[in-house]
Amino acid sequence: MNGSIKNVDVIEKNLNYFTQNHGNIYSAYENYGRMLHEEGGPLDEKTCWLIKVAISTDCQYEYALRTHILKALSSGCSKEEIEHAILLVAPSAGFPRTMKGILILRELLEEMDNLTVQ
Repeated sequence: MNGSIKNVDVIEKNLNYFTQNHGNIYSAYENYGRMLHEEGGPLDEKTCWLIKVAISTDCQYEYALRTHILKALSSGCSKEEIEHAILLVAPSAGFPRTMKGILILRELLEEMDNLTVQ
């Protein structure tokens, strides 16, 4: 991930604080997340990140959604697959949450395009 993307600096500063003050807790949490992805069941990595995109869209936590979109892209998900995961939120969690998710996706992709152009 590139440091010029909006949430990276905020997330890294907060994560640095947390790991410096609660390193053992973070290690356990990180290990738990890794185990869920690798050993938790039959879903492939792309599917796991698409589910996390949908959950983050529903929760309306922008930093988590942005991070999960970046991780979904890194795992090979296309923009269309990510957008579909966000669209699937509407019937269960509501259209406004989906629209906010689409906005965040579009903003993040625009930021990434701007980095590529520079």
